[in-house]
Amino acid sequence: MEKYVAYYRVSTKGQAKSGLGLAAQREIIERFIGNDKDLIGEYEEIESGRKDKREILWTAIAHAKKERAKLLIARLDRFSRRVSFIANLMEEGIGLTIAEMPTATDFQLHIFAALAQEERRLISERTKAALQQAKKRGVELGKNGKVLAERNKEEKERFREYLLEEIPDASMLPLAEIARRLRDSGQLTRRGTEFSLYSVGRYVSESLINTK
Repeated sequence: MEKYVAYYRVSTKGQAKSGLGLAAQREIIERFIGNDKDLIGEYEEIESGRKDKREILWTAIAHAKKERAKLLIARLDRFSRRVSFIANLMEEGIGLTIAEMPTATDFQLHIFAALAQEERRLISERTKAALQQAKKRGVELGKNGKVLAERNKEEKERFREYLLEEIPDASMLPLAEIARRLRDSGQLTRRGTEFSLYSVGRYVSESLINTK
C-alpha cells in the first residue's frame, strides 16, 4: 500500500479559523486516499504561498522522505506558486502527488504551474497600468474592487465545476484537445470568444490550480 504525508496550507489566520479552506482540502485528500492508500501523517500551516521557507512544509517533506512516502497536497496552489520551487524539489527526488490531479506527470505539473505563474504576472502588470491611468483621470480607486474580485472568483469556480463534470480527464489531455472539446460544446471565454490554445491553458491553470 502506497504511503502519503498530507500537507494543508491556508494563507491567513482568518482562513484557518473559518475552517473553510482546510475543510475543503481535507475533503479532497480523504476522497483521494479512500480505502486503498495509507495516510501516515498530516501537517497544517498558515503561510503565504509566495514564501518557500515554511517550517511545517519542510517538516512534512522530511517525514515523507524518512518513511519513503509521497507528499500529498489537495491542489497545486496549496504547495507553491513558484515554478522554480516545485522544479527544485522534484529534482531532489521528492515525490509529489496532487489529489485533484493524481495522474498528472511532473511535466504536466510544470506546465500548469508555469501557466498560472505567467498569468498572475500579466494580471499584475495590467492591473498596475490600469490603476495608474485611473489615478491620472482622478478616479476613486478601490470602490468596485471587491465586487469585481468576487465576480471573477465565481466565474472561475463555475468553469472549474464545468471542467470536473464535463471533462474530468482535463489534467491528462493536451491543451489543444481541451480547446476542441470546449469549442464543440459551445463554451466561450469570459470575453465571449472561442477558446484558443493560450486561453484554454490560462483557464485550465486557473481552474485546476488557482486558489483565490
